[in-house]
Amino acid sequence: MRVHHWILLVAAIPLVGCAIGVDTGDRAEEKTQHLTPERQAAVEDAVRRFAASVAHDITQEGPAAWRKEFSDSPSFFMASEGKLVFPNRQSAAQAIDNLVRTVKQIELSWGDDLRVDALTEDFAQVACSWHEVRVDTEGHRVDERGFFTGLAQMQNGQWQFRNAHWSVVVPPAKVP
Repeated sequence: MRVHHWILLVAAIPLVGCAIGVDTGDRAEEKTQHLTPERQAAVEDAVRRFAASVAHDITQEGPAAWRKEFSDSPSFFMASEGKLVFPNRQSAAQAIDNLVRTVKQIELSWGDDLRVDALTEDFAQVACSWHEVRVDTEGHRVDERGFFTGLAQMQNGQWQFRNAHWSVVVPPAKVP
């Protein structure tokens, strides 16, 4: 009988180990809760400052400023209007280069509804309404509003967007 008990015990150890390694939604929630209220507030404050600096930098430096605001991680992506527009950082860099040549001025501002949810020490969810005015090199002006969501990540001592999604408010159809 002792051999039988040992066989059961040896067979059960990997199963228990696998169960311990499973990260359920509850365990992910527990990780978030490990941030002390003070640390959570500090992360949220830092990400709010990051968001403010993004709007400032884009307005002051133009589209070239996006180079430092987007993560250089292979995980970076950006969607807009429900479509994946930049599947990676390289495609975003090419688009930024094009914008630098065609956009004369950008003015980006966030709404008063900025939400920041500290997920961990290094990740925070950001959501906010936005308003942007762009003027191209030929003087054409585009005025857009919408809503933004993104995942901010602390990398190399600075916050950057690891991913982003922009939606634009569509003006109501004109009735003849």
